Amino acid sequence: MLYRILDYAHYLLENSVEKGELVLDGTAGNGHDTLFLSSLVGEEGHVLSFDIQQQAINATKAKLNEKKITNVTLIHDSHEKIHTYMPSEHEQIGGAIYNLGYLPGSDKSIITTPNTTLASIQTTLQYLKQHRLLVLVVYHGHPGGEEEKEALMKYLATLDQKHYSVLRYGFINQANNPPFILAIEKK
Repeated sequence: MLYRILDYAHYLLENSVEKGELVLDGTAGNGHDTLFLSSLVGEEGHVLSFDIQQQAINATKAKLNEKKITNVTLIHDSHEKIHTYMPSEHEQIGGAIYNLGYLPGSDKSIITTPNTTLASIQTTLQYLKQHRLLVLVVYHGHPGGEEEKEALMKYLATLDQKHYSVLRYGFINQANNPPFILAIEKK
């Protein structure tokens, strides 16, 4: 059976992330991926979870408190500033996920943008361990979404295949610009 988009994103991360590692949620959103990453790394691991919207930080914090999860640092800042929050410049991450677009149930004019997303991806790839994944869930059916999608596709196509493998996974027979996954494996 084919995995739905978010299920496949989680499946990929399950095969990338190990207990005790540092991982990254580049877009905390409503907290679902942060919780998922927290379960993957266990109590010995840690999640850095970013979002520019206080509403997203609050929603994620509420979910973490409800489940009594303590291995997450919520960061109310842009994901392009990852390097500022890394424990050390030599630290590496076991996996990362971004849900690109806008926060469901909020102001749809506040979106991820090509410049900050590409800067964040470049930084994340520097910190990513070998044979690990950065998973991007690309929602592009909103104003500004197509531009971000095109910038991502153009940039990721330039990654040297000797150092990275890039996968695109998505459904082509669904209406309304269905989201798709871009997964980058560091070789």
